[in-house]
Formats: sequence, C-alpha cells, structure tokens
Amino acid sequence: MPTPHHPSAAVRRAMSKLGEDLRDARRRRQLPMSVVADRAFTSRSTLQRVEEGDTAVSIGIYAAVLQALGLLDGLGQLADLSRDRVGQELASVALPKRVRLKKMPHPAARETQD
Repeated sequence: MPTPHHPSAAVRRAMSKLGEDLRDARRRRQLPMSVVADRAFTSRSTLQRVEEGDTAVSIGIYAAVLQALGLLDGLGQLADLSRDRVGQELASVALPKRVRLKKMPHPAARETQD
C-alpha cells in the first residue's frame, strides 16, 4: 500500500493557483468543461479536480489539460536550467579555483621509450 502523501501548504497553494489559472484559461476560451475534458482524454470530474488544484491528480493529466488549452509549451520551461538560480549558483561554487594543463611527456622522451 502506498504511503499517503501530505503536500505542504506551499504546494497546495501553488496547485490551487494553477487550477484557478487553468479554469480561467478555459473560460477565456469560452470552452465548456466537457470539451476540454474530451480534448484532454479525461473525465469531466477529473477536469473539475484539476481546476480545484487537487494534488492527487497526476501531472500527466495536468499536462493533457494544458495541451488541450494550448498552454503545454510552458510546462517544459518549469525546471529549465536558465531559470534554476540555485542550481546555477551551486555549479558556480563547485568550479575549481585553478585549472592546470596536464604535462605531456617531451616528444624526444617518447622516442626513447619505444
């Protein structure tokens, strides 16, 4: 049996906002729930849960709803390197202080070894 998931308040707020934004996007397009649900290959009740920001709905369903609304491009940018300031900072800190070239044996020394 899977461990129950209890998302933090910050996660619940973010998902609630996403759901509200998706509902607003659907309404701006003047699309009924049944049409968006059909385009997202899901049920109307699942779409209702998405619009409520339900954290138990899979990210795949959220992605399908985004695609049905023509908003899928934004999903691929969420964790993009260019937006990951913490990751960039950590990578910068991990850079070596000095960089040295490895010494290559002198060509004449190689000839004597052969």
